[in-house]
Amino acid sequence: MSTVTVTTPAGRMQALARAEMTLIGRNKGTLFAALFVPMVIPFSMKEAANGMDLKGTGLDVGTVVLPSALGFSLLFAVYSALTNVYAARREELVLKRLRTGELRDPEILAGAALPSVLIGVVQCLVLAVGCAVLLDSGAPSAPHLVVLGIAAGLVMFAALAAVTASFSRSTESAQVMSMPLILVSMMGSGLFIPLEVMPDKIASVCELLPLSPVIELIRGGWAGNLSAWDALGAAATAVAWTVLAVFAVRRWFRWEPRH
Repeated sequence: MSTVTVTTPAGRMQALARAEMTLIGRNKGTLFAALFVPMVIPFSMKEAANGMDLKGTGLDVGTVVLPSALGFSLLFAVYSALTNVYAARREELVLKRLRTGELRDPEILAGAALPSVLIGVVQCLVLAVGCAVLLDSGAPSAPHLVVLGIAAGLVMFAALAAVTASFSRSTESAQVMSMPLILVSMMGSGLFIPLEVMPDKIASVCELLPLSPVIELIRGGWAGNLSAWDALGAAATAVAWTVLAVFAVRRWFRWEPRH
């Protein structure tokens, strides 16, 4: 009597994630960018933060550097690395072959994203603990806002990675295509200069960038200076970007190489 193997979406995504983790481990360049770049850059910002005039902002060096460290992790360990993963698997025809099996499209994208997201989670935990100890920033005043910010960032940048990969013709071009959002986020989302010390008109525009609500939730949750209304606004902005990214993926994601 033959047995029938019943698979579930969770099981299929788990199997795909294991295979993807193996492939990421073999790509030394992607692994280095994902693991080490976000760990090094934020600590080089400590001296710059020491020179900032933070009076009246409710911030200190710890609450400036720590959210920036987590933001770098989301940009490099999740967004940049996952953009390369999607582009590479498409060029290798892996995505096309996976679509011929049991896996559904959302399962393929989610399964491929899980290793990068997991790396991002571990990195955020290590950076949060390290910064809290080394910079004496203590525990977050509103930990639920910090968790909400990190979770929103993981989902949003996984979706944005798929969007960016959609318009990348190759793995090499994916690295170039991801740079504009990374650079804009660095300059305008409070990684180098907190929005609290920017002129009001510039800050009001920068608040609409994808990474800005994530940093606002993390920084406000740690410093305890974020009102419920501001937290709701930041969460709404993050949700809006995520919905737009998911729509763009459904509309424009390419499963086969561009010719």
